[in-house]
Amino acid sequence: MATRQPPARPVGDAIDDLYRAHAVGLVRFALILVGDKTTAEDVVQDAFLGLYRHWDGIRDQGSVPGYLRTSVLNGSRSVLRRRARRFLVQHDPAVWSAEAAALDREDRREVLVAIARLPRRQREVLALRYYLDLGDQEIARILRVSRGTVSSTVSRALAALSRDLKGKQ
Repeated sequence: MATRQPPARPVGDAIDDLYRAHAVGLVRFALILVGDKTTAEDVVQDAFLGLYRHWDGIRDQGSVPGYLRTSVLNGSRSVLRRRARRFLVQHDPAVWSAEAAALDREDRREVLVAIARLPRRQREVLALRYYLDLGDQEIARILRVSRGTVSSTVSRALAALSRDLKGKQ
């Protein structure tokens, strides 16, 4: 007697689970790259739509988060190419008082303006490392560069941010 295989999990359920697990981080990542929440959310939605459309071609479920990160990166690049200009991120984090909110908002604004002045590759590497918490190997794979290039790019980006922010004091 043949053993029965459990029914295949519906694609929609699998993508729903992936969305719940990864969407917030991907939106934050896209936000750093494109500069506004609505566009960042659209880029992430497009990535999940692409995943849904190509679900049958996925052989390794473990590669799906990497596929989504790469898709968000490429979608963000497309948005920036269409805009052909620099961006400014507006993000209002939770704070404890109005005074703290004003100070925190100003500090964040200065950092985000400084990040916006960095070259595209440096912004991407910083966003992948500090917003998605990825290691150099994974960043190198996503950007299709060597691990050494990632390390040197991070170093140059942080040095440029430091110079820029010290010049504002």
